[in-house]
Amino acid sequence: MSTFRSEIDLQASSIRIDHRGRVFFHGSCFTDNIGQKLKDLHFPVIINPFGVVYNPLSALNSLGIILDNDEYTEDDIECFNELWFSWDHHSSFSNANKDECLKHINGEIKSASKHLKKTDVLLLTFGTAFVYRLKKNGRIVSNCHKLPEKEFDRIFLEPESIVRAWSSFIPELLKKNPAMKIIFTISPVRHWKDGAHGNQLSKASLLLATDQICKMFPDNTEYFPAYEILMDDLRDYRFYAEDMFHPNSIAVNYIWEKFEKAYFKKETIEINKELTAILQAKNHRVFNKETDAYRKFSEKLAERIKKFKKDYPYIDF
Repeated sequence: MSTFRSEIDLQASSIRIDHRGRVFFHGSCFTDNIGQKLKDLHFPVIINPFGVVYNPLSALNSLGIILDNDEYTEDDIECFNELWFSWDHHSSFSNANKDECLKHINGEIKSASKHLKKTDVLLLTFGTAFVYRLKKNGRIVSNCHKLPEKEFDRIFLEPESIVRAWSSFIPELLKKNPAMKIIFTISPVRHWKDGAHGNQLSKASLLLATDQICKMFPDNTEYFPAYEILMDDLRDYRFYAEDMFHPNSIAVNYIWEKFEKAYFKKETIEINKELTAILQAKNHRVFNKETDAYRKFSEKLAERIKKFKKDYPYIDF
């Protein structure tokens, strides 16, 4: 009997994620999707402390800054259209007040640096192999901050250049944290500004590069096929948001289920189910809090939370 789709069946990974371990999400906006799910379930996670970073070289640069706990000064930021910004950061860090801009940047670096050095799993998502290089100094930027296009050169990263950069940097990461495991993913978000063909070339370069990197560091790295799940398993526009470029909530939840199967033990999945039920009950909208039914509901929920805290004291509830 024929089937109507090609499901990607993932086996359990040797890398395990649970509430006792720290997870660090970094890179393209797809990290926000999965990272936020772990954060909502009270895993100890940090998500994109530089904001969304799309290309592999900017992701490496910002991780290096976090690893060294570097501090930004006035010389590291610029002003355009009355907003102070950093070329290394997403525009969400921009601020009309210079001191507030620096305070936000350095605060995130400080907390992220402590987290990274104790991180059990680092999840990296690359979005595009196209980078923008500032003409005035040759610097590759994480974000163009709406400056005129004439200020930049647009460069395509060949797989070899990505591999060369990351194969030099990963030993530095492991020197600071030898037990760290790294999961690479390619964002399924389509970069349509690159054009249909350009987007495919970009994803191909990222796929080739991450495959080679994982082969070079087999004990500490592996690849999670988020891109392939959306492209080859779901494979339909009904799994995209209205912009037709980003995965919708159905697709994200489906990829999340695959992620759970690959990286969570049965115990962790059961904890997630119980915690989800508690949070849904806790956030349930009540129109009349004066009824006996609501009082009984609240007492029952309080007992459930008390038991959960007792059973899992290591979860920050």
